[in-house]
Amino acid sequence: MSEPIRIPAPDGVAPAAQYSHVVTATGRLVAVSGQLALDEDGKPVGVGDPAAQARQVFENLSRCLAAAGAGFQDVVKMTYFVTDMAYMPAIRAARAAHIPDDRLPAASAVRVAGLVAPEFLMEVEAIAVVAE
Repeated sequence: MSEPIRIPAPDGVAPAAQYSHVVTATGRLVAVSGQLALDEDGKPVGVGDPAAQARQVFENLSRCLAAAGAGFQDVVKMTYFVTDMAYMPAIRAARAAHIPDDRLPAASAVRVAGLVAPEFLMEVEAIAVVAE
């Protein structure tokens, strides 16, 4: 039986930096909506602090994945929405606390004019596949 999640290296494509170009997976799909830096009471965390917001976002992602019987080891795709690309190092640092470099998911980073409220600097969504 092959592994449920594989990260093949495509020929003729420049090496990926901080993500994987391709991830294949077999199993049950888990889609996690974009998470903001909100605490469990719905209050903003780390206003003006990208590192604090990124940590909270990844904590929220972790809790959402767990509720679906998944974890970061099952994530195959992440999308980062940021109001300033300068926040990407904070996101990468928070991600590194949950996902090892050899298991980086496919990813997209999109700079946006704004999110649902001005205090939010980023929103992150995830797609995971859980082996059956």
